[in-house]
Amino acid sequence: MTDPLTIRRLYGRRQGHALRDGQAQLLEDMLPGLAVPGDGALDAETLFGPGPDDQPRPLAIEIGFGKGEHMAQQAAMRPEMGFIGCEPFLDGVVGALMQVRDRDVAANVRIHMGDAIEVLERLPDASLERAWLLHPDPWPKARHAKRRFMNPGPIGLLASKLKPGGEFRFGTDHPVYVRWAMMVMAGLPQFEWLAEGPQDFLVRPDDWPETRYEAKARAKGHEVWYFRYRRT
Repeated sequence: MTDPLTIRRLYGRRQGHALRDGQAQLLEDMLPGLAVPGDGALDAETLFGPGPDDQPRPLAIEIGFGKGEHMAQQAAMRPEMGFIGCEPFLDGVVGALMQVRDRDVAANVRIHMGDAIEVLERLPDASLERAWLLHPDPWPKARHAKRRFMNPGPIGLLASKLKPGGEFRFGTDHPVYVRWAMMVMAGLPQFEWLAEGPQDFLVRPDDWPETRYEAKARAKGHEVWYFRYRRT
């Protein structure tokens, strides 16, 4: 059986509609300065330089940031933290650059246009304070389950990169994915589910900005689930 961690293929289109001139210019002007380096080990100083008072910045990662609105809002709320965003699709990267520009958070955001595993493998163990996987493609058919990031291989890798006490947040409105995710997470002793009752996973925490995918889901009448896990 194929180890899900070894799957590298990025499914789906890398780009949708053609970029407008302003978007193409934004990509040319901003992305080189914000891009995660293409090779070598990664750490807070490599990505962001010295932090406040010459202390390394705490690190966080968002896996598949959509158009970047959640990542940019988190970066604005936590200027002391360094945020790594991973997204394979060009349209999403352009959207994130617009968010970074408009919220003036270029100092603490770095972007990888590609698979998050490529970044996670290069980070030191126990280096992340927080991680997000919000409204990922559910790949609802059983034969496509191996394509989900929410599999023991990738999530096990993520666990190794989170500090003890670090937090992994996962959100979805897809019932097939939520059942699968709960099964996967229940099988990983590295994580403790931070829930004491239904309100803890049915109500979005105050420091969890709404994404456009969540807003679309709610507009369609879908229930949305919010999961918080602590690295043990």
